[in-house]
Amino acid sequence: MPEDKIAVYFCHCGSNIAGKVDVEKVTAWAAEQPNVVVSREYKYMCSDPGQDLIKEDIQKLGVNRVVVAACSPTMHEPTFRKAASDAGLNPYLLQMANVREHCSWVTEDKDEATEKAKRILNAQIHRLPFNEALDPIEVPVNPAVMVVGGGIAGIEAALKLSATGKKVYLVEKQPSIGGHMAMFDKTFPTLDCAACILTPKMSAAGKDPNIELLAYSEVEEVDGYVGNFKVKVRKKARYVNTDTCTGCAACLEACVVRKVPSEFDQGLGKRTAIYIPFPQAVPLRATIDAEKCLTLKGKKCKQPCTTACGPQAIDFEQQDEVLDFEVGAIIMATGFELWDPTPETRYSYGQLDNVITSLEFERISNASGPTGGHIVLKNGEAPKSVAILHCVGSRDENYQEHCSRVCCMYSLKFSHLIKEHLPETEVYELYIDMRAYGKGYEEFYKRLMDEGVHFVRGRAAEVSSVALSPEEEGRLVVKVEDTLLGIVRRIPADMVILSSGLAPAKDAKSVAQTFGFGCSANGFYLERHPKLEPVSTVTDGIFIAGCCQYPKDIPDTVAQAGAAAAGALALVDNPTVKVEPTVSYIDPEKCCGCHICVSVCPHTAIQYNEEKGVAEVITAACKGCGVCVAACGSNVPQQAGYLDDQIFAEIEGAMAL
Repeated sequence: MPEDKIAVYFCHCGSNIAGKVDVEKVTAWAAEQPNVVVSREYKYMCSDPGQDLIKEDIQKLGVNRVVVAACSPTMHEPTFRKAASDAGLNPYLLQMANVREHCSWVTEDKDEATEKAKRILNAQIHRLPFNEALDPIEVPVNPAVMVVGGGIAGIEAALKLSATGKKVYLVEKQPSIGGHMAMFDKTFPTLDCAACILTPKMSAAGKDPNIELLAYSEVEEVDGYVGNFKVKVRKKARYVNTDTCTGCAACLEACVVRKVPSEFDQGLGKRTAIYIPFPQAVPLRATIDAEKCLTLKGKKCKQPCTTACGPQAIDFEQQDEVLDFEVGAIIMATGFELWDPTPETRYSYGQLDNVITSLEFERISNASGPTGGHIVLKNGEAPKSVAILHCVGSRDENYQEHCSRVCCMYSLKFSHLIKEHLPETEVYELYIDMRAYGKGYEEFYKRLMDEGVHFVRGRAAEVSSVALSPEEEGRLVVKVEDTLLGIVRRIPADMVILSSGLAPAKDAKSVAQTFGFGCSANGFYLERHPKLEPVSTVTDGIFIAGCCQYPKDIPDTVAQAGAAAAGALALVDNPTVKVEPTVSYIDPEKCCGCHICVSVCPHTAIQYNEEKGVAEVITAACKGCGVCVAACGSNVPQQAGYLDDQIFAEIEGAMAL
């Protein structure tokens, strides 16, 4: 074997590392270690000059092992591996020592940080002689893409991919695509009609020959690996044949069950047991609610819907279908849920009339909503005073610590809509901080000031019906500390709008587990890297877009959907894809067939061969998590790049000083 020639490169990372670690001291120490032929430090190793140092030493000094002491491998390991590869060195003969996140960022004392950096670096120096050259595994790629979620993010991603000629499966759990945006009246700050923007895109997605729309469907199972995912989708029974239904709505008019709360109208309006969610629905097909339909509940019904249906599309015998699809990439665009303000009892939501959520106001103010766009109280009268409460369920340690980003702006939009419909109505905005961060947002805020809206800086303490003066009699009273005036105010209002924050979907964690990635502490889907890979997940080939990743407005959602589509396209537009070779393997001569590794593999990458009586790894499906290696009592599974002698050498190096 050739002599090990190790090169060490220590990055200052500006002051991120050099501010706490004595870089020159550690670099000089590294030069004295066994097998180290060169040790250098540089301000930014990830820059072109920094990478050139590595390339030149490999080519001119015959370096055959490299350690880069810098930031997290998650951020720049691919960068340095490529530099090594470009110089002719196998990229897996390069190790990164994380002296930023693991040392300088978490160690206060400079001397201690310097000594710790030596240990982290020494671990990799000791490990490198045991590293083996590995080659990436190349697997074929299925060119189709599945988009899960039919809101504006999912629709945009599907249309972008379809425009390139790719086959797209668009899965939506509701009877129609459109998501929350379909419920809105207008969008800030331009006040465009939401339906005018969204409906053409919905229609385009429904008619696109490259997009197979799977509405009223849910993903049940995901198997496979990057480039070759196998997905089971349950297409729920509508009890209506979508091939023959024309969406004429004759069945809706005939149905005798007529007082079902409409989910689309947030329960403020009514629908029938057989329904179309809204007039612009795509697909424009009826759906029967099995929990409300008399026939499906086994009760007597003359089935007037069947008689009224000219195409005879109603089929009470219809069953759910489980469909199998094979795709190369998946985009998750499953959206958000509005935080339910019921637990915040001080605001009296659900206890007092005319205390409503933001989505309920969206439907009231919408021309296609339950009130025909008339902003009225429950008694049908127009409110003379409206209070809009910001940050309900957001920026609150008791509920959600994150800022939902859109609440300030949609609250301002509500003020404008109220003033537009009811110019004489007094409107109060009760806010903590006004966060008008986007293009044209600050200008919109100033516009509302000119429209006569009252801005009160302070979080509302409570909403009650207790009157302390004749002016408050028979009205809602909002108690708030005005932090600008330094006084506690009582604001009488006829209507209170709770600007609830955006929350992750209730099933976000279970859905993430189905697809093989995770959620962050606040419950939203977790991206691979918040800055460099904000639309990728830890599972190669699965991307995220929209509010399932974090709260964002429509422009940011659309932009991220385009980015996710580009990421998926970059993958499926190639006939093959290279995956990491740091995968597990099992020696059939040593395996006793106990099934332990089969049962613990989270990616179903290990199968039991009945004929041979041993477990076998599906190399392309393995993610290199190492669970099987740890679980086997006989130490049979091994993982390339993480062999026992490599790990023990690393531990020895860290403990040697």
